[in-house]
Amino acid sequence: MTRKIRTRIAPSPTGFLHLGTARTALYSWAYARHHGGEFVLRIEDTDVARSTQDSVDQILAAMQWLGLDSDEGPIYQMQRLDRYREVVDRMLAEGTAYRCYCTPDELEDMREAQRARGEKTHYDGRWRPEPNKALPAPPDGVQPVIRFRNPADGVVTWDDLVKGPISIANREIDDLVIMRADGVPTYNFAVVVDDSDMDITHVFRGDEHVNNTPWQINIFNALGAPLPLFGHLPVILGDDGQKLSKRRGAVSVTAYRDTGYLPEAMLNYLARLGWSHGDDELFTREQLVQWFDGTHLSKSPAQWDPAKLSWVNAHYLKTIDEARLASLVAEQLERRGVAAPVDRVRPLCALFKDRCTTTAELADWLAMYFADVAPSVEDLAAHVTEAVKPAIAGLRDTLASVEWNKSAINAAIKQTIAAHGLKMPQLAHAVRVLVCGRAQTPSIDAVLELFPRETVVSRLQKA
Repeated sequence: MTRKIRTRIAPSPTGFLHLGTARTALYSWAYARHHGGEFVLRIEDTDVARSTQDSVDQILAAMQWLGLDSDEGPIYQMQRLDRYREVVDRMLAEGTAYRCYCTPDELEDMREAQRARGEKTHYDGRWRPEPNKALPAPPDGVQPVIRFRNPADGVVTWDDLVKGPISIANREIDDLVIMRADGVPTYNFAVVVDDSDMDITHVFRGDEHVNNTPWQINIFNALGAPLPLFGHLPVILGDDGQKLSKRRGAVSVTAYRDTGYLPEAMLNYLARLGWSHGDDELFTREQLVQWFDGTHLSKSPAQWDPAKLSWVNAHYLKTIDEARLASLVAEQLERRGVAAPVDRVRPLCALFKDRCTTTAELADWLAMYFADVAPSVEDLAAHVTEAVKPAIAGLRDTLASVEWNKSAINAAIKQTIAAHGLKMPQLAHAVRVLVCGRAQTPSIDAVLELFPRETVVSRLQKA
């Protein structure tokens, strides 16, 4: 291809940016970056009744979080209405489009009669101009829609970047509406005008659009515009084997951000849902751009696996910059109403991150350092027993005066165990329950060292 590579993502702001669209955006972005091309963000907001500014904001936030920077956009279709009408006027003049005055009732009667005859429902072309065909006079009071004059014969064929050669006969598709009576374009028309005007060379999208492609190719041809290459990606399936969608089981991209996933982990995991580079499971953004040349895209549906995503996220949680991790965990704590200075959070993350998969889980652990704990009745009964309480009191008194570091705390615990004839788990579990609010933690001396001395002494006082 001699044209500069230009890809796009064009979500509809009728809901959140879901995982399937995010994967499509990622592939489109990576393909453009790999080839030194450009990536365009377009907001397809012609569904006026369902489009919302909140959805637009969420889409933009998700794209920013994933780091999918665009070279142009966001471009809004509703700001391009004059352009669509200009193209429609040209098509009407050239005979590749025509006015249709059918009312909704007439169209329903048409479809009902076709169903009664056992036929596939489609527009019957009653307002389609043909040689020697007499059209009725336009009815009063009916604002027409504009229909595309689809070729009656022949076959539409394209070599799909994912699925390979696809052919659909023109007789299988009818003259679709390209502009509604209110002057707002329909999806299949607006997307062609946009892709043509924006010189889009490669279109990656979900395979639910395969049936739209013949219409779009025919409209491209009617406009005399160069065709982009199309790649239709298989669906992503949920745990139940059904397609993830806005209406079924899908979760917004920003919801994963809010629950403690890292953008590099989400990017890494999404990339592997339908694409591979050998056996590589973990790779950087830079490696993805280097490797993603549009090949090795799977033709089969991908299975969303939350456990695999958590595994990937845990890897990045252990390797990201400590200051950044502390800031993210502090944000998680702030959402819970817990004030936690980042400089205090940072050493805590180092101790607990190896047992966590998200920043939310890290915040669960670290909350005990910044807010009161409430041990369960069961834990108190099981571990803070009458037999252990004297040792707890003795340890409390010792910790009130020792040097406050891991080594001295460890020595104090061992001294107390020996003095009271206990085993390490008996005292350690009791201390954990009282100080941390739970019976299981990392090494107790390392955990206590990171508390202020007065907090530990105060909580042990409650035994």
